[in-house]
Amino acid sequence: MDQYKYIVVEGNIGSGKTSLAKMISQEHDRELILEEFADNTFLPQFYNQPERYAFPLELSFLAARYHQLKKKLTALPLKTFVSDYLFDKSLLFAKVNLKEEEFGLYRTFFELLERDIPKPDLIIYLDKDIAKLQANIEKRGRPFEKDISNTYLENIQIGYEKILSDSGLNVLKINSGELDFVKNESHFKKVINRILTY
Repeated sequence: MDQYKYIVVEGNIGSGKTSLAKMISQEHDRELILEEFADNTFLPQFYNQPERYAFPLELSFLAARYHQLKKKLTALPLKTFVSDYLFDKSLLFAKVNLKEEEFGLYRTFFELLERDIPKPDLIIYLDKDIAKLQANIEKRGRPFEKDISNTYLENIQIGYEKILSDSGLNVLKINSGELDFVKNESHFKKVINRILTY
């Protein structure tokens, strides 16, 4: 795994990306970068009134991701990293959530910032079907996520597939539907083995 200095674990909402990133960080002594969404005051408002709050939500996430990744990845050049998000996810969620004219403006901001963020050496994409995503979302019980629809998750899933296939980046796709790497150590070892032999 040492050949990958900067690893990103990605996947839909409820796919287990944060859990896996934490486990890889602990097991392989990597600097952990977790998306900081809890302090975003627009997020619960967005789920209640998406049309009103989508644009400020997406801009605030873009700024937060940019500052966090630029600070971490450039300040510690000798470290190895694992993160639970890809900077490009900003564009994916904006495409799903914003109106066309808002997305055009957003894309301009994104392209100005994107050039400063290093690309990951490996993306681990956790693919999971919608029913299992919904089960995980329900299990973790975040109030603002309780009304996420299957259609919304399907649109995010399609967006991930497109952005990753078009990216030209090194993507390891893992079907994680039958894996519980948090509770089952053999499942975690299976994932690590996939990474090591990729």
